[in-house]
Amino acid sequence: MELQALLEKSASRHSHLCPRQILGVRLGLLGMKTLGFDEPPAKKRLLVIVESDGCFADGVIAATDCAVGHRTLRVEDYGKTAATFIDTLTGRAMRVAPALDVRERAGLHVPDEPRRYFAQLRAYQSMPDAEMFSVTPVSLAVPLEAILSRPGARVNCDACGEEIINERETLRGGLVLCRACAGSAYYAAAEAASLSFALTERRPQFA
Repeated sequence: MELQALLEKSASRHSHLCPRQILGVRLGLLGMKTLGFDEPPAKKRLLVIVESDGCFADGVIAATDCAVGHRTLRVEDYGKTAATFIDTLTGRAMRVAPALDVRERAGLHVPDEPRRYFAQLRAYQSMPDAEMFSVTPVSLAVPLEAILSRPGARVNCDACGEEIINERETLRGGLVLCRACAGSAYYAAAEAASLSFALTERRPQFA
């Protein structure tokens, strides 16, 4: 698919086009190219790990057709506009990131545009890949097999009873635990007193 069509595809999710979407589309195309793919491969051959969410991630999705729902896209939120592209058949992995001075290079690429945002909007669509990105072969800290898991894998947490899929359980002291019960939760249950106060505050008051 042509670049402009992919940019329109990404912009349709936002009702506008921004520089980070363009970075995402261009980075997605280059990431596939480094693995030998001219277009999104079939049968979950490509796994992409993006390092931030938002507009950039939507650009990558538009270019690669990878999606969280298909388990071909993962978000490891480092707050970076970078991504790693993995060939799930060979295990080969390539990390693609913008050049450290990509914004400054964009300004030089379109010297007739003094506004930085619009300079990036224009330049990112036409700058050569070599000027925009760095490409680094990488190895995954977690084995690919563990990331992908296997169909039908499910157990129940011995502490909270909730179901765990995709082999994300933790074994501790002979118990099968979800990550939350094992101490790695991203949330904490609200204290009963705080919850009671919140409910009281929301209750209608009658004279």
